[in-house]
Amino acid sequence: MPAASAHAHAHQQGAALADAARAALEARGEQWTALRASVFAVLSDAGRPASAYDVADGVSRAEDRRVAANSVYRILDLFVASNLAQRIESANAYIANPHPGCVHDCIFLVCDRCGATLHLDNDRVAADVRDAAARAGFAPERPVIEVRGLCATCRAQSPEPAAGR
Repeated sequence: MPAASAHAHAHQQGAALADAARAALEARGEQWTALRASVFAVLSDAGRPASAYDVADGVSRAEDRRVAANSVYRILDLFVASNLAQRIESANAYIANPHPGCVHDCIFLVCDRCGATLHLDNDRVAADVRDAAARAGFAPERPVIEVRGLCATCRAQSPEPAAGR
């Protein structure tokens, strides 16, 4: 199996991830407001893809005030455009980008049972998808590659299906 990426980078978590996200957003000339910080904190702590409504509920609980989903949608759109978050298209949900300083076309492995999502960077696969689109006369903007199935934990918890199913 090919390497996941042509270069190595660590997936950040916690305060280091928030600091990297803030730096990346500010480098784009945007402000890291208290609400944006709260949205990012809820998103990065979610542990699985979260909808804008999930994030709005989490921020509302954390701030002990109602935060409208439309405000969260605008922030999530900014985060996606700024590479701080990625959208899981098939789930209409978002995850925090674990390395906001690097830009990749990501491959998402989405568990249909528990919702866990693994983010892989495989520049060769993404380049092959872009090349195939270009050969078909299509100008690709952003490949979306999602693989649905069962994660290792869920597979270990359920028996193998009978042959022939």
